[in-house]
Amino acid sequence: MDLQVKIVTSDEERQQAYAIRYEVFVVGQGVPVDIEMDQHDEEAIHVLAILDGKPVGTARWRTTPKGIKLERFAVLEEYRSQGVGAALVRFILGEVGQQPMIYLHAQEAVVPFYEKFGFVPVGEPFDEVGIQHREMYWEPTVE
Repeated sequence: MDLQVKIVTSDEERQQAYAIRYEVFVVGQGVPVDIEMDQHDEEAIHVLAILDGKPVGTARWRTTPKGIKLERFAVLEEYRSQGVGAALVRFILGEVGQQPMIYLHAQEAVVPFYEKFGFVPVGEPFDEVGIQHREMYWEPTVE
């Protein structure tokens, strides 16, 4: 199994990332396409997870007034539980890990997944496009 994560550098890779998000969020979770594909896509840095030559996961990050926001983590259903999501999180934290504030809005069901990487939920759950989310801040562990 050959799993690589890379920053998107071409239009073709960007389209592959968008196709994964469309499959996961629009088709799989019923998120309206005009909300999923938003105005932040142009400014965000996108990453692509490639397993044995096939694009199977994606995510993005961007700078907000609050800090670095990690977003749009998506792994095609048939490739979940194979380390793809973890590889995406590790790669992005490696790229942005020295920033003073790193946060994300996690779907409630995957809060425990992000906790494994040092993210801590704050505040109460909230609704985003009909799905319960939690805001989470990254607290790196000192080793």
